[in-house]
Amino acid sequence: MKLLLIKTSSLGDVLHALPALTEAKAHIPALDCHWVVEEGFVDIPAWHPAVSAVLAVAIRRWRRAPLAALRQGELGRFFARLRAERYDCVLDAQGLLKTAPITLLSRGPRVGFDRRSAREGLASVCYDRAVPVDRRQHAVQRLRSLFAAALGYEVSATPPDYGIDRARLPPAAQQGDYFMFLHGSTWPSKLWPQAHWRALIARAGQVGLKVLLPFGNADERQRAQALAQGFPHARVLPPLGLPQLAATLAGARAVVGVDSGPTHLACALGTPTVSIYGATDPALTGTWGARQRRMQARFACAPCLKRVCRFPAGAALHPPCYGALDAEAVWAQLQSLGLAP
Repeated sequence: MKLLLIKTSSLGDVLHALPALTEAKAHIPALDCHWVVEEGFVDIPAWHPAVSAVLAVAIRRWRRAPLAALRQGELGRFFARLRAERYDCVLDAQGLLKTAPITLLSRGPRVGFDRRSAREGLASVCYDRAVPVDRRQHAVQRLRSLFAAALGYEVSATPPDYGIDRARLPPAAQQGDYFMFLHGSTWPSKLWPQAHWRALIARAGQVGLKVLLPFGNADERQRAQALAQGFPHARVLPPLGLPQLAATLAGARAVVGVDSGPTHLACALGTPTVSIYGATDPALTGTWGARQRRMQARFACAPCLKRVCRFPAGAALHPPCYGALDAEAVWAQLQSLGLAP
C-alpha cells in the first residue's frame, strides 16, 4: 500500500505523527510511506523505516516570497514531484488550510479530519473522506485514531512507539555520562528562570555529571553562556543541525527541557526526559513517552497560554508561576527515574 502523508510542521507536531506510522506499519507490513514535510524537518521522516521518500516543502519561506518561489521554479518542481506518483491514500494529518493545495493536487483518495476535528475546519472540504476524531485526546492519540480510520484497522492499546531507528542518526559527537539541558523556547513565558537552571547545574556538578547546553539562535547562545558561567562541568555546545542534535540527545543520561521541539525530540528518541510546563498545558500537546516526566506549574493563572507573561519582567523570579517548580523539584523527578543519586 502506498501512502502519502502530509504532516509539514512544526517539530513537535511532526514527531507526534511517528507513533501512528509505526502502528500503521505493524498492521499493514507492505505500507510504503512518502511524507510531505517542511524543509527544516526533512531528517525526521527519514529516521523511520516505513518512509521511503521525503518530499520537502517550504510553505513558510514561500509565503514570505511567493514570486521568488515561482520565478525560481521551486513551486513547479515540488508539485511536479508530488504528482509523479499515484497513491492508495493521501492522508492530510495537518488539518490546516496551508496544506490544502498540496492535498488537492495529490493523486489518490484524500482523507483527513472532519470539520469538527480539524484545527481549521474548512480544510475538511479538501477530502474525499473526512474522519471524526475526538479533540480531547492528546495529539499522539488523535493521530493514531486518524491513521486507523483512514487505513482500516483498530487502534491498539499498546504504548506509543515512535519507531525511530537510531542507526540512521549520525555518530554521537559527545562521549561520556552527561545531562542535556534544553533551556530555549520561542515563547518568553516558557523560559524556566535562570536561577533555577544554575541551581540544577550545580546539583549535577555535585554528583560528578557533565551538563551540555545547546542553543538555536543568538539569544539562546547568550543564555547558555550565562548558565554555564563558573561551572567547569557545564559546556555550551557548538551550533548543531537537527541530526547532530538528535544524536546528542540520544546519548544523554537524561534531558531536562522546557516546552519546545527539542524536548519532544528527546522523548521521541526514548531518552529519559523531564519536561517543564508553566504557561502552556501539556494535556493535549505535551511530551509523550514511556521514560519521561511532565511537570506543570501550579499558579493562579497557569496555564495562561500567553506568549509573554503579564507579570513585570524585573521581578526576582520571572515568570512567577515557576516559583514552586524549582531545581530541587526537578532533581527529585530525575531521582524518580533512577537517573540521579
